[in-house]
Amino acid sequence: MKKLLMVSLILVLLITACSSIQIPASIKNANQNGYAPRSTATAYAASNSTGKAYINDEYGLSISIPNGFTATDAPADGGYFQDYTMGDNEGFGYLTPTLFTAGDSLETVGKQVIETQATGLEKIKLLQDKAVTLSDGSQAWYTQLTGYYTSWDEDMEIRLTTVINSGRAITLVLYSNPENFAYWDRESNSLRDSIVLSPPRVNGLPRSQVLMLSGGESSNPREYDPATTHGSGDYLIFEGLVTFNPKLEIVPALAAGWDVSEDGTVYTFFLQPNAIFHNGKPFTAEDVVYSWQRAAHPETRSDTVMTYLSDIVGVKEMVEGNADSISGLKVIDDHTLQVTIDAPKPYFLYKLIYPTASIVDRDNVESGSEWYRTPNGTGPYILTRWESMVSMVYERFEDYHGDKPSIPMVVYNLYSGDSFRLYEEGSIDIVDVYDYNVERVSDPSDPLNKELLTGVSLCTSYVQFDVTKAPFDDVKVRQAFTHAFDKTKYLDVVLMNTDVAAKGIYPPALPGFSQELEGLDYDPDRARQLIAESKYASVEAFPEIVISTAGYGSYADSLVSALSDMWQKNLGISVTVRNLDPNTFLEQSSQQDYGQVTTTGWCADYPDPENFADVLFHTDAQMNKGNYTNLVLDRILEQARVEPDVAKRIDLYQQAEKIIVEEAPVLFLYHYGDFQLVKPYIKGYILSPVSTYPQIRYLSIDQSYWE
Repeated sequence: MKKLLMVSLILVLLITACSSIQIPASIKNANQNGYAPRSTATAYAASNSTGKAYINDEYGLSISIPNGFTATDAPADGGYFQDYTMGDNEGFGYLTPTLFTAGDSLETVGKQVIETQATGLEKIKLLQDKAVTLSDGSQAWYTQLTGYYTSWDEDMEIRLTTVINSGRAITLVLYSNPENFAYWDRESNSLRDSIVLSPPRVNGLPRSQVLMLSGGESSNPREYDPATTHGSGDYLIFEGLVTFNPKLEIVPALAAGWDVSEDGTVYTFFLQPNAIFHNGKPFTAEDVVYSWQRAAHPETRSDTVMTYLSDIVGVKEMVEGNADSISGLKVIDDHTLQVTIDAPKPYFLYKLIYPTASIVDRDNVESGSEWYRTPNGTGPYILTRWESMVSMVYERFEDYHGDKPSIPMVVYNLYSGDSFRLYEEGSIDIVDVYDYNVERVSDPSDPLNKELLTGVSLCTSYVQFDVTKAPFDDVKVRQAFTHAFDKTKYLDVVLMNTDVAAKGIYPPALPGFSQELEGLDYDPDRARQLIAESKYASVEAFPEIVISTAGYGSYADSLVSALSDMWQKNLGISVTVRNLDPNTFLEQSSQQDYGQVTTTGWCADYPDPENFADVLFHTDAQMNKGNYTNLVLDRILEQARVEPDVAKRIDLYQQAEKIIVEEAPVLFLYHYGDFQLVKPYIKGYILSPVSTYPQIRYLSIDQSYWE
């Protein structure tokens, strides 16, 4: 006799999620000067359901739905593939990826599945627990068990079928009461036996030829424009004249080579003669001039151009609206460009690696406000598909002027769930590791430990004070707030000691870092004394303290909460937290009045102390968001810019750091620890300390892993 199962039981057992596919509207592009526009990025469904069959190319699996069973594709928030209903709610099930340790046998994985799925059952009896052969000849581990579910006073039967295909496990879970299974036995076995395994494919390519990653996307179009992005830019699509190799040495990109004048102020770049844009348009020196002048144009409102291009004569004048072009750029011919800088600077070529100096196609950029969705770059990959909130697909540019990358396709799954879980499943190949997962994978006994890479990045987290606003216009107040925060406790309790406490601005691996530097350590008594010595004399004389951070609503992240609690405890000060939209945080916090305090950080674009001290703290620095001014510091930084002797130059930057620490325009927090998991079949991966290293073009995939 058939019996209906309780809906509440269904909800408890089906707490899972998945992703769905959305098809974006076409985006038109201009067709100018005879060159075809970049084709529209379109969606590709890696899996599909016909009602009677489910096919998942990425996992290399298909399953046929028997009569009497209803299949429903999973919802859009991650976790499983399909769920199933027997008859009129007489039984249920789902098809789900299964976490397991690489190298485990099919039997071991099957036993682990039993432990997971039998949770909550008593009086468990194993009816079958064995290897079976499916209709396509593949091996599966099949378990049939019964038990008593006390919460609902219900006898249950569960049938589990687990398969492993190319390093990924999938489990079919079916459950009902024994009476119903007796009625649906033939159909249940048919569903199990219909599983067919094949080599996994992604977007039409074998999985072994695709690099799978996870990520997000910004709602701010300026983050996709090389001239205005605050990130590392899309170096798969765009490139500049030079780039990094794996040793972080400067090597040619769109420039085949260059000469430098004896006085170090004139660079002559010889451009790649066979470089073309993705639509076939030839790349010339005029494209460099257009890209850099566009970045410097006041209407572009780039808040990075002065940081990375202002060494070029005439950039400052154009940014300020006093010139229509950059006077330091001279086109000699189609493939020769002369660049004049204002003084000999050893780091100039480093700055040309940053996205601000990347080359864009004028026809593409001027085709419409959404040009960035069909970008026409010269880089090693083409953006061929972009489905918002789902994925971005890059395919190798076969006419790339340089050494073509080894990997034919790169896929970023957008907002596809917990990245660590996706890595365990085998859905992605590389993942950053944070917080409690660091402790887990750092344990040598954890199976993932052998895939872990660790280091300290060239990054510094800090709290920035606006020194033009009370009470932080007084150095003693800034010092007091710094002494009142126990960064060691914060690192221990909140960050689980995954990062390194910062005494100053330079990370440990950066030239100029000094072990002897004395920072402003935690000292609440000294903090209160400094408040008394300040011109305000007491916190009662302070105006409202507003701290801005990236976030939504009234939520306060762990750092803001810790700052607020410790300043309240040690200084008797209450602060107001103001969350700004993370997509536009940097623009909002620098262009509008959002209080006196901001949480922020800086990561190296290139391994030079100039990229920290000068870029962040010189009076005229575009990134000097706290409006800090110190003329002595300015003179030291300006001297260091042109100092040819390496030792003397490092000494100048260490002098600069001591001034910055003592003046406390920021509260230095920590240098980020770097923890990443990388699949063993990914070859050539390095834990790069800089964000501008074009990692992917140097990677390959070991094909033997998939054989």
